[in-house]
Amino acid sequence: MRYDESDPQSTNVEDRRGDSESGLGGGGIQIPMGGGGMGLTTMLIIGAIMLLFGLNPLDLLNGGSGGMPNLPQSPRVDTGSRSGGGFGLPRTGEQSRTVSHAEDPMKVRVAQVLHDTEEVWTDIFQSMGRRYVPPKLVIFSGATRTGCGVGQTAMGPFYCPVDQQVYIDLAFYDELKRRFNAPGDFAQAYVVAHEVGHHVQTLLGISDKVQQMKARGGERQANAIQVRMELQADCLAGVWAARDYQIHKQRIEPGDIESGLNAASQIGDDTLQKRSQGYVVPEAFTHGSSAQRVGWFKQGMQTGQLQSCDTFNAADPQ
Repeated sequence: MRYDESDPQSTNVEDRRGDSESGLGGGGIQIPMGGGGMGLTTMLIIGAIMLLFGLNPLDLLNGGSGGMPNLPQSPRVDTGSRSGGGFGLPRTGEQSRTVSHAEDPMKVRVAQVLHDTEEVWTDIFQSMGRRYVPPKLVIFSGATRTGCGVGQTAMGPFYCPVDQQVYIDLAFYDELKRRFNAPGDFAQAYVVAHEVGHHVQTLLGISDKVQQMKARGGERQANAIQVRMELQADCLAGVWAARDYQIHKQRIEPGDIESGLNAASQIGDDTLQKRSQGYVVPEAFTHGSSAQRVGWFKQGMQTGQLQSCDTFNAADPQ
């Protein structure tokens, strides 16, 4: 994606790197990952148990399946055939880097992407007669306190609906490139857009309905709901990309869409499970398969319409 120094940055960015709160040491719940640690399926089961017993309210980050109302209508945007990818990676146990320079290029880029999401979603919400309240994006290193408990690098980027903030350790982008072969500015921007998609779900009341649905079902149903919630965030990220392209036609460069599609194919639940344990357990999916993630991002990108992202009422979220 093409940004330069003249492009505005969001003022809703808080950099906690170097703060004592961002290095909480042994605080919070540790989830060993990578190397000689647990397989992805085991990790997901243990995570579900911890959430069930209230050990980590980050359960609020996920949700979605069946019986949900249609999304509000928004004006159609003709975007041609552009499309892209997503995220949702397991993390290794490596330590994140610590960077505190005010003009860190990666921080600047994240702030520029966040500004673009604010521009797009403000316009969409206004078209529906609503007011868009943007989330704050918190950059941290290692661990930090959130309204949903202790957030850690091992969780990857995430959104907390309690404090309505997005959290990211920028070292995640290094792993996205090196470990999962998903480099590129577009893939990095999509990570932010996906988490902002969860914020949109919160503002529209979807997240609350999803949590109610998850509370009524068992683990398998909760996973299925969670997949639909994540796929909708993928689709909303696609809507953002479509609208951003309409406003800033120079943003998307040759190769950007391919970069996003590659990211989606590398980080679907099926691909990650094959890589970590050699086989696939669909019942343990939490973000969707590679094909699902690519497909729903394309849906949002090709239509540019909020209502096209109704993963909950789709018979099958393929």
